[in-house]
Amino acid sequence: MRFAGVGVIGTVAHYLLLVMLVEMLGTNVVPASTAGATLGALVNYALNRRYTFRSKKRHGEALAKFLVIAALGLALNSSFMLIFVEILNIYYLLAQVLSTGLVLVWNFAGNRFWTFNDAR
Repeated sequence: MRFAGVGVIGTVAHYLLLVMLVEMLGTNVVPASTAGATLGALVNYALNRRYTFRSKKRHGEALAKFLVIAALGLALNSSFMLIFVEILNIYYLLAQVLSTGLVLVWNFAGNRFWTFNDAR
């Protein structure tokens, strides 16, 4: 439940930046989604480390691992957005919802079992 709550906060940050960049600044959807996903990842790191996984790992170790998971998640998100918007012509917000759902499983598993796993 905590992961879901933190995910909602990170997703809201992601979508707010995405919509602002696309609608207000006319940014192309894929780079705008990438910027939003980056912001969402930073929010998720801070909140997941503290509240979801209550990790005691040093920031240096946890952040390095988180960045690997986030980079792969970001690549997946950008690829899905490119396919959905540019190739399949799906409306960008619906495409982002689909992309978010697909990347969610990867992010949770990677962070739960690798980034914040405090093997004792």
